[in-house]
Amino acid sequence: MILETARLILREMTQEDFPALRKIFQDKEVMYAYEGAFSLIEAQVWLDRQIERYRKEGFGLWAVVLKESGEMIGQCGLTMQGYKGGQVLEVGYLFRKESWHYGYASEAGYRL
Repeated sequence: MILETARLILREMTQEDFPALRKIFQDKEVMYAYEGAFSLIEAQVWLDRQIERYRKEGFGLWAVVLKESGEMIGQCGLTMQGYKGGQVLEVGYLFRKESWHYGYASEAGYRL
């Protein structure tokens, strides 16, 4: 499934997205909520787990791509997170620093 907004395409991630994801995951400022940047191995494990979620759960975090350029600028979507001994559905997003303050997270989240 692919979702679109005025400026964005939201689609399932693939292994071809690894170079763009790696840049996001290795930026310490972007990764503050994860308690630090990911190594290359951690980034690959994360992507592999995400791709498996599509198959297993039917949803997950999607690549956020600029329509104008085709460039992947981040990820946004739904994941199950542990909370108080149970599982809750969470909307999550992460964007490269150069894409902050343009309203992309709100635009993508609203479309979900």
